[in-house]
Amino acid sequence: MNITDLKPALVWRYFHEITQVPRPSKKEEKILAYLKKFAEDRKLDYSQDEAGNIVIRKAATPGYENLKTVILQSHVDMVCEKNNDTVHNFDTDPIRTVIDGEWVRAEGTTLGADNGIGVAAELALLDDNSLEHGPIECLFTVDEETGLTGAMNLAPGFIKGTILLNLDSEDEAKCLSVVLVVWVLLQLSTIPQRLHLPTTSMAKSM
Repeated sequence: MNITDLKPALVWRYFHEITQVPRPSKKEEKILAYLKKFAEDRKLDYSQDEAGNIVIRKAATPGYENLKTVILQSHVDMVCEKNNDTVHNFDTDPIRTVIDGEWVRAEGTTLGADNGIGVAAELALLDDNSLEHGPIECLFTVDEETGLTGAMNLAPGFIKGTILLNLDSEDEAKCLSVVLVVWVLLQLSTIPQRLHLPTTSMAKSM
């Protein structure tokens, strides 16, 4: 089985594509170029601030224009670590993924699911025109792993929404089905104080 055989297919397709793009902290130029091309190919509005952060906007489905704008946020850089016997250049080489039972892992390196799976979920949402939703802003921040400098230097007014869902977590018990959470939030005109959903692990990684 390959990673692109996993479900939900669109999320894993984009996660695979992200693993093929080098994205060390402070060297995110290639993944940022990938995001810009993604937006341009789909005629989606996007902006980039001086820190390097990118926001891609998708208009509401007709009839959902009055819903509040939801911001989905993930970071594009990854922790770059490898085993002593692994030959890998994180500046140039793609990540080699492996399906190992219930786990998705990488051959001799970190996988980059932190926060690649969040980026992939956002891209899947932006690319799926079958979903009904309110206005969306997908925020992709840089340099999270070495100081949160992207988020800390986010330009004032760069994002317009007032509801933000961060798609990054190190607690497996909190790794809800990201697509399900997003789908629910985007269709609510009033956001609840708590949202209880069954937990499912979307990606298990180093």
